[in-house]
Amino acid sequence: MSSGEQRAEAVRLLKGAADKVKRSGRVPFPPAFVIAAEGAEEEPPLARLIQGGRGGEVRLKLYMCITMMATGKPYDLRTPPSSHGWTRMLALDPKKGPRRVASNLKWLGDNQFIRLEPQWGRPSAITLLSATGDGKEYSQPRDGNRYVGVPLGFWIHGWLLCLSPTATAVLFALIEVLGGHSEARYIPTTRRQRYGLSPDTWTKARKELEARSLLVVKREPQGDFYDFMRLRNAYQLDLERLDSPPSW
Repeated sequence: MSSGEQRAEAVRLLKGAADKVKRSGRVPFPPAFVIAAEGAEEEPPLARLIQGGRGGEVRLKLYMCITMMATGKPYDLRTPPSSHGWTRMLALDPKKGPRRVASNLKWLGDNQFIRLEPQWGRPSAITLLSATGDGKEYSQPRDGNRYVGVPLGFWIHGWLLCLSPTATAVLFALIEVLGGHSEARYIPTTRRQRYGLSPDTWTKARKELEARSLLVVKREPQGDFYDFMRLRNAYQLDLERLDSPPSW
């Protein structure tokens, strides 16, 4: 199977998974998954998930798919894909993919993002736990005052597959900070640091989002007439772009 055919199959499987659970609208994540509390020394869970190079990539994709697929209480997957099934859904190497899937599901379990329950003759059942990684019961982010809503197109059109883990993390961060604002906004450095991403990582990921037409970065002056005028980056997302397939 060529890489293009493998990718097309993965997109079909992602859409099929969303259809099966009747997922619609945006997939909610709690802000605490994306951004650390003020003054906190620990990185937010999202930044932790993407660490570890290629391992972090599979880990993040698995977690995002599980979150998308676990739609109602008790937020579990009793018949989840097998390691080979996940390999196909994430367009991984057919030979190495199953082992990478198994090791990263174990990581998610060991770090209390999910609970794995062995089942005789079938893949372990997966129960989603709190997105903060504290092992507590999962709660619906929409029940809180705020949540980070990621359009379903991120999954069903294959954006999950084409964006790097750091670009995905910055996309989440921008959705969190911009909220429902349509105009370009400046993000203070102190706020950006709370996402747990280095300046170099942020810049590279930002450029990737720009190249994918998901983000426009404008240079706008800050301060008033009597202050020293500085040009700073102002960010404007185009989430409607997720409603159509990426340019591979």
